[in-house]
Amino acid sequence: MAKFLIVEARFYDHLNDMLIKGARAALEAAGHQVEVVTVPGALEIPAAIALAEESGAYEGYVGIGVVIRGETYHFEIVAGESARGIMALTMDGIAIGNGILTVENEAQAIVRADPAQKDKGGEAAKAALALLALKERFGG
Repeated sequence: MAKFLIVEARFYDHLNDMLIKGARAALEAAGHQVEVVTVPGALEIPAAIALAEESGAYEGYVGIGVVIRGETYHFEIVAGESARGIMALTMDGIAIGNGILTVENEAQAIVRADPAQKDKGGEAAKAALALLALKERFGG
């Protein structure tokens, strides 16, 4: 049994609740322990994962958040840089599932977050599980 940390950027409560529900269900169904921590925004997710990894307490991670396009360039920065940060950590051998939704509007986010629909939280957790299995297979 592994221990996973879900790092959530708690901005849209109702959307995050659905994403976490899906991620938690996938991880617990696979027999793993789950903890959740909250950070201010999606840009802080990679840093929180890096800090948690230094503790050695977790074998895998799931980043959860929702970034909805607004009227400014901020959307592109948050979407791109949070994904870049997570990718950099995965390239260092950390098992992370990216469950940060980047959408045009709330309706798209609901469909993607809802475990009964697209279940992107569950998919992110399954990605983290797959990466952890590969890490273990290759002796990491």
